[in-house]
Amino acid sequence: MSFQPAIPIGGYTGWRFLQRTMAGQKAAFLADPTIKRDVDYFRENIGKVRTAQDLTSDRRMLNVALSAFGLERDLDSRYFVERVLAEGTTDRAALANKLADKRYAAFSKAFGFDSALGPRTQFSVLAEEITERFRAKEFESAVGAQNNDLRLAMNVSGELNDMFKKGGTDRSHWFTMMGTPPLREVFETAFGFPSGFGSLDIDQQLDQFRKRSEAVLGSDTFADLKDPALQEKLIQTFLIRREADQFSARSSSGQVALALLSSMGNPWKTG
Repeated sequence: MSFQPAIPIGGYTGWRFLQRTMAGQKAAFLADPTIKRDVDYFRENIGKVRTAQDLTSDRRMLNVALSAFGLERDLDSRYFVERVLAEGTTDRAALANKLADKRYAAFSKAFGFDSALGPRTQFSVLAEEITERFRAKEFESAVGAQNNDLRLAMNVSGELNDMFKKGGTDRSHWFTMMGTPPLREVFETAFGFPSGFGSLDIDQQLDQFRKRSEAVLGSDTFADLKDPALQEKLIQTFLIRREADQFSARSSSGQVALALLSSMGNPWKTG
């Protein structure tokens, strides 16, 4: 990549800087010939795909497809990905529906290889949907290479908006968030949950998420997060808490080092 995003500082200050410069930086990043070639290749060839195996057999197209859903780490897990795609999401027993990470279900449903009407690869709208997601995720990844917290912040709006487009109950929205690792990390950090929180019973987790949402965001109704101002409050709280946690960790490490030095006495003192 010839252009890499400029991230001079982290935390909420870095987020505000990124928001102000986002349009220009993203345009410069997406003008890279490598991304353009990958996008063009996907658009030109996805219409030829008829089965999950067709897609997984083409590594270049598969990379675009997986990256569009933040699943690029599975690029080498060809047979696993093929099963996720082939089984679809219509059957409740399908693999994608059993996986805790809900991104797999979204990925499988987008291609629709289990549809009686045939896969969505035959419709041009799919190519536009996937390449648009791919471009957005590639920019997020480039930001994340420098500051992963800002990558997580960038991901919030897209994930929430996708969720609301699909509809569902308040309870299902909470569970979808809980099953989407990047989004869940933002909520858990913003709400101040400890590292072992995920080991609680799933209904207890839901109850705690709702209580903390009311306390931190002023609402326990997930649909209220359609409001961009509330999304921004979530991101702000996440980044401020993350910075505080990191500062605390550094301070603790420094205190431990000082304590060890004190216990050793002054090694340069003679006599």
